[in-house]
Amino acid sequence: MLSSSSNTVKNLPPKKRLCFLLKLVCFVSSVLIFCEFLIYYVVIAQCRWPEVKGAAHMGEKETSASVLKAIILADTHLLGEIKGHWFDKLRREWQMERSFQTALWLLQPDIVFILGDVFDEGKWSSPQAWADDVRRFRKMFSYPVSTELVVIVGNHDIGFHYEMTTYKVNRFEKVFNWTSGKLITRKGVNFVLVNSIAMEGDGCAVCRASEAKLVALSHRLNCSLQKQNHSNKRCSDVEKPPASEPILLQHYPLYRKSDAECSGEDSAPPEEKNIPFKEKYDVLSKEASQKLIWWFQPRLILSGHTHSACEVLHAGKIPEISVPSFSWRNRNNPSFIMGSITPTDFSLQKCFLPYESRVFTIYCAAGALLVILILAHVQLLTPPFYFAQRLISKHKAV
Repeated sequence: MLSSSSNTVKNLPPKKRLCFLLKLVCFVSSVLIFCEFLIYYVVIAQCRWPEVKGAAHMGEKETSASVLKAIILADTHLLGEIKGHWFDKLRREWQMERSFQTALWLLQPDIVFILGDVFDEGKWSSPQAWADDVRRFRKMFSYPVSTELVVIVGNHDIGFHYEMTTYKVNRFEKVFNWTSGKLITRKGVNFVLVNSIAMEGDGCAVCRASEAKLVALSHRLNCSLQKQNHSNKRCSDVEKPPASEPILLQHYPLYRKSDAECSGEDSAPPEEKNIPFKEKYDVLSKEASQKLIWWFQPRLILSGHTHSACEVLHAGKIPEISVPSFSWRNRNNPSFIMGSITPTDFSLQKCFLPYESRVFTIYCAAGALLVILILAHVQLLTPPFYFAQRLISKHKAV
């Protein structure tokens, strides 16, 4: 059978063999282009910016001018030279790059926030490894002049508190122009950047400096929210930002017992939800959490770190959104948050990226179809019509 099939293939005219080969190349190329490029456009194109209540009555030009469009993602974990296998790095970085660049092109946000753990080995990487990681990050997350990128520090960037040093903090600040206790105001919206790792409360040098900046910033924001006719000597010489309740951006979530109350398809797996969180490791301590709420009375808190989604209400009125990981290495269904924000209101919408399991299924189905086509072409696979005809003829013979 094999020899007769090989003879059949050899006896095919060269044009037919070349035509079949070209068809196979086109088929394989089409699958690769779709799974590695087009699928990101197909999936992300379904995402829409959420509408803010107050902006619904404005004109189109007024809305675009007054509403800040922000994308929030977290925990990219670019692999380093120690733990990162070359193929794993190649695959994950390509996925994140295509997702990020596609989102920028389709959604055109005003600003993008990355909530820490940009790198996986920043806590122990050498200067050379750090420079290489930064170079790869800048290539993957390049952005146009119309968009601003703001990066928050995470424990994998500078280490947990016992690993954190002034050198690592300064190294991160130099690359990303970031400082803890920094205020960013865009279109009248105030964002407060927090170094979660420096909220240990033990009086370390980095912790003292970070908390001092936060306290000073808290004073400025509180002064800006006071009524104009309210006399306060302490606020007379203070540079006041716009009168808008701030949004807190940090890597660690505020204190919560576990993810037991979290729901949704991208929340923690059922077997992990009831595992108690460790203070100062999985979440901020109760004391640090109370300080941040007391200092800023934020209208929204955005955090990462857990790699899973969660929505919590603090003090009965302050929502916190834990943003899941942006990397397929950490979950099958990465996503990011799209926020339409004004000085007085906000609306959030989640945008899921392609499920890796679905991409794998497409590849498996395409591979199986490819094998069937090749076998049918070389006549190793009997066409169903002839197979049925042979069965009927045998039945008649009996």
